[in-house]
Amino acid sequence: MYDLPFGHGKHWASHGFAATILGGWSVNSILSRTSGTPFNVASSGTSVNAPGNTQTADQVLPSVKILGGHGPNSPYFDPNAFAPVTAVRFGTTGRNILRGPGVFNLDASVYRDFRIKERFRLQFRTEAYGVTNSPNFANPSATVSNATFAGGVLTNYNGYDTISSSSGDRQIRFALKFTY
Repeated sequence: MYDLPFGHGKHWASHGFAATILGGWSVNSILSRTSGTPFNVASSGTSVNAPGNTQTADQVLPSVKILGGHGPNSPYFDPNAFAPVTAVRFGTTGRNILRGPGVFNLDASVYRDFRIKERFRLQFRTEAYGVTNSPNFANPSATVSNATFAGGVLTNYNGYDTISSSSGDRQIRFALKFTY
């Protein structure tokens, strides 16, 4: 929370009409920057024949390159780094080996209290959520069995390795609060 330096007894606009209009305002904000959530690269569990277990994919490349794509047929990670498991065994990848896209968000508000009488006050407040209007992308679909491979080459994503949803729209609201 920060009181703006305008108005009576402040550094700027301390006299006259400017002090009356600009004085008494406060601002606050919350900035969030987090890394993405971990996720598994899965494979169809039918080959395991073990109900209640989940199947991870086989990792066929020594490292997985994060490409950062968003949207249809735009891979988030290297889709050729994994292969579906077709034998009666569990996949070779561990749990939560990759992280999805990170989140960036800025919320802010501006407000001022107006004293009506000694014990009555009216507060005007403007709040903005998602000030930068930055989208927060979900983790990609990561079931390698959904993709179509021909001769070891990816021919159709079918939703594998792509991010198809996001959230984080900008919202602005105004409020009045009367206290006594």
